[in-house]
Amino acid sequence: MNVPTSRRPALVLAICCASIVVVVMDISIVTVALPSIRRDLGASVSGLQWTVDAYTLVLAGFLVLAGSAADRFGRKRVFQCGLAVFGLGSLLCSVAPGIGWLIAARAVQAAGGTMLNPVAMAIVATTFPDPAERARAIGVFGSMSGLALALGPILGGALVDGFGWRAVFWVNVPIVVAALVATALFVPESRAPRARRFDPVGQVLVVVVLGSVVYALIEARWLGWTSAPILGLLALAGLGVLGILVYEPRRADPLLELRLFRSIAFSSAILMAVLALCGFGIFLFTATQYLQEVRGMTALAAGLCLLPVGLLVLVLSPKTGRLVGTRGPRLPLVVAGVALAAGGVTSAWLGPATPLPVVLVTFLLFGVFLGTVNPPITNTAVSGMPGSMAGVAASLASSGRQTGTTLGVALAGSAHGVWWLVAGLGAGLFALALLGTGRRAAATAQRAAGLFDELSLPRPTG
Repeated sequence: MNVPTSRRPALVLAICCASIVVVVMDISIVTVALPSIRRDLGASVSGLQWTVDAYTLVLAGFLVLAGSAADRFGRKRVFQCGLAVFGLGSLLCSVAPGIGWLIAARAVQAAGGTMLNPVAMAIVATTFPDPAERARAIGVFGSMSGLALALGPILGGALVDGFGWRAVFWVNVPIVVAALVATALFVPESRAPRARRFDPVGQVLVVVVLGSVVYALIEARWLGWTSAPILGLLALAGLGVLGILVYEPRRADPLLELRLFRSIAFSSAILMAVLALCGFGIFLFTATQYLQEVRGMTALAAGLCLLPVGLLVLVLSPKTGRLVGTRGPRLPLVVAGVALAAGGVTSAWLGPATPLPVVLVTFLLFGVFLGTVNPPITNTAVSGMPGSMAGVAASLASSGRQTGTTLGVALAGSAHGVWWLVAGLGAGLFALALLGTGRRAAATAQRAAGLFDELSLPRPTG
């Protein structure tokens, strides 16, 4: 059962925002440290990709499980557990003696992160029962994700140049400790009205699909797309998708609640999350490598070149959240799609001798994109969902983001003409913005929500 909401909702929102900042920032803060990690640990390009993707892959694969576990055992309890595991993983990363150890420690770190993002979003949703206040709170929460992604390289560059790459992991520890104390004092406990049972088969199928696709994308550059291992991995991913489509609808409480996808608005939000964060994942990995490896910049200088992105996110995200609360998500999503497509096209012409002001102006397009994309996607994904599905819906939205980032990093080192791919992702985001925010989409969302009428759902027997 749910307990009364906190008497200090703004403080609860701040605690949840702090958690998403450290988890999401660890995607971007590491990218600027990759050249230093490569030199210190003798890592290959694929090793660097796995340093990022081991983190995002675990996040994407287990976020839904974490969300349903929080609905059952209590969101505050799972949130605290996630903070502790994330802090432990950060410590392990900071002392890793080799690239293999670092990749393994990143997976531990991400295991804690899975218990933070979707759970924090569900806590925010239950702390703000008024729809208008909830929309504004979700806008702030979503903007923190974009801000963390954008500001990570700046903080990372300063830490790498000043203290070495291991410092990008040390910085998490005091934040985690403070969040643990604040959570114990101020965050109320809550659960879903009806807890969902676990689905181990569905969880294995999700990991098989994501792991196979990402492994194939990263290693195809070296093994070749027509090699037996790559073809086998892609076939395994296809079988995993088929297994999900056949097995999950037969369960009373599936890990992937496919009925949610009967809502055009929800389905579009998940696809937009994948496309958007895939584009930004490509940008972040490729831009930091371009600035340091091609232009010969220091880590701090490279991070500062991404400052325009962070400043635009800081300015635009709150305004976008308010706009979504008053006028809906369509306009900011359209702007985000256009900005991403334009950023991809202009980035394709960047070279070693491109004047730095031109590079910075190009990066501004990605700042506009990131500052306008996160709040409307988050709002679209969770709007209209009943309380019993809050954790699952939030988890799927976060999983879509992490899946997109994972695929983006994998593609950044594997695909030719990667900036033209970014332009195509922007065009896809534009089209989905129009499809997912119309009257037909709203009508399908209402029908989908009706499938989860809490009064009609059977009580669990186990």
